[in-house]
Amino acid sequence: MSSKNELTVPQQDLVEAWQRTLPERLTEGDTAEVHANGADPGSFHVHIKTAGRQMMEFDFAVRYVDSREIDIQLTDVEKDGQTIDERPEPIQQLIGDYRRHLHETAQALHHYTHS
Repeated sequence: MSSKNELTVPQQDLVEAWQRTLPERLTEGDTAEVHANGADPGSFHVHIKTAGRQMMEFDFAVRYVDSREIDIQLTDVEKDGQTIDERPEPIQQLIGDYRRHLHETAQALHHYTHS
């Protein structure tokens, strides 16, 4: 018997829903890719590329704690293909914006993940 809040959506369906929904939450020109995590059916990887000349890329590991709540871990920040220090304030602001967009996407998908 499963808990009422347990995530029951198949991983591939979840990834496809995120792939459709996340770009609607991002700044115009930013792009995102969502990939399944083969080791954990309740998690996936999100790769976001910033628009414009910044040439920055952000990688996040997103895991559903239950059918409504996600945990987000930053795994990498790159500029021009090189890993960079994520501590400077402008980069922290971008990370905060992207974390907010990820949470907004999870909220937009509540109808889908919380049955």
